[in-house]
Amino acid sequence: MDPYKFRPSSANDPPFWTTDAGAPVWNNNSSMTVGTRGPILLEDYHLLEKLANFDRERIPERVVHARGASAKGFFEVTHNVSQLTCADFLRAPGVQTPVIVRFSTVIHERGSPETIRDPRGFAVKFYTREGNFDLVGNNFPVFFIRDGMKFPDVVHAFKPNPKSHIQESWRIFDFLSHVPESLHMLTFLFDDLGIPQDYRHMEGSGVNTYTLINNAGKVHCVKFHWKPTCGVKCLLEEEAIKVGGSNHSHATQDLYDSIAAGNYPEWKLYIQTMDPDHEDKFDFDPLDVTKTWPEDILPLQPVGRLVLNKNIDNFFAENEQLAFCPGIVVPGQLLPIQCVIEKENNFEQPGERYRSWAPDRQERFLNRMVGCLSDPRITHELRSIWISYWTQCDRSLGQKLAFRLNVRPSI
Repeated sequence: MDPYKFRPSSANDPPFWTTDAGAPVWNNNSSMTVGTRGPILLEDYHLLEKLANFDRERIPERVVHARGASAKGFFEVTHNVSQLTCADFLRAPGVQTPVIVRFSTVIHERGSPETIRDPRGFAVKFYTREGNFDLVGNNFPVFFIRDGMKFPDVVHAFKPNPKSHIQESWRIFDFLSHVPESLHMLTFLFDDLGIPQDYRHMEGSGVNTYTLINNAGKVHCVKFHWKPTCGVKCLLEEEAIKVGGSNHSHATQDLYDSIAAGNYPEWKLYIQTMDPDHEDKFDFDPLDVTKTWPEDILPLQPVGRLVLNKNIDNFFAENEQLAFCPGIVVPGQLLPIQCVIEKENNFEQPGERYRSWAPDRQERFLNRMVGCLSDPRITHELRSIWISYWTQCDRSLGQKLAFRLNVRPSI
């Protein structure tokens, strides 16, 4: 007899009803009572368990990343990185580790459209032989803030107005006017990358700086990057309106249908490494999550590939209740580095990124900025602050924005 044949599982449909403990249920239609018309007995375990499960079928949705989709697969090492880390799951090329990945939007509710201009979550849980490793990140390599103390505040600014339950740009730009380090993130969010076509055509980044330790005890700072093998594709505003209007779960369905059809999504994992002794060689703090590491100085190094080849069996258990924590690491790693930033160079990298775009892409970014800053609830003072910020990033951008908004820069 196979002891696992009738094991209760979300992926198995046994021929009889069982309790959570696996015991058969002889009657799922009637409660246990004292006699035919007597009171219901508290010893009716199945009744109490059934009602308890019913009451807990829904949990409060996440404050952020409520809208998400998950899939299972494996991570395979393709390049030798044993000189950087003694982590078991990275020990040699060919080693495979089971994973589950959750993609998500950030700000809006569980049932919101997946075509909203919003960062996307990209979280990977590795089930290694030494325990779980959670690589938590987004589709952008930077973030709005560098100090976690401001995290609740920036989320509240992006959340819908508590009075009207409508997301309002003036609340976002009012708050971020006090956070100039957010400029770099805004060049990603209001770029064409702001609305991914779906999860399969989306990059991922660990954002935080991690540390790897090798067998000799040598420490390296590291950034993680996921690159989709099918390329990066995004939606412009008109396309997003059409896609979202026809299917508000288009990205979830695309992921599910692709895996079901055998068209497995795949990403390549790259890392950037830095010797901790070289931190002072940059004109910015490399541990600042609002900055990227220059690839011409710290090039991308291939590590492995991520393949999603199995859909989840239970959406509630394996997506809604799936949890990640940046502090969950394995031997050979240290926690993401948190530090006090001493070098605040907030304008150089956003300016470089803007100047790298083609003219039509620059124009679309400018139009989105003008649309947000034209809100009548944004004061003249706030517009002047934002024009000054963007002028420090790129003078031509600031001048164009000032002309469109009929505001003179204050610097």
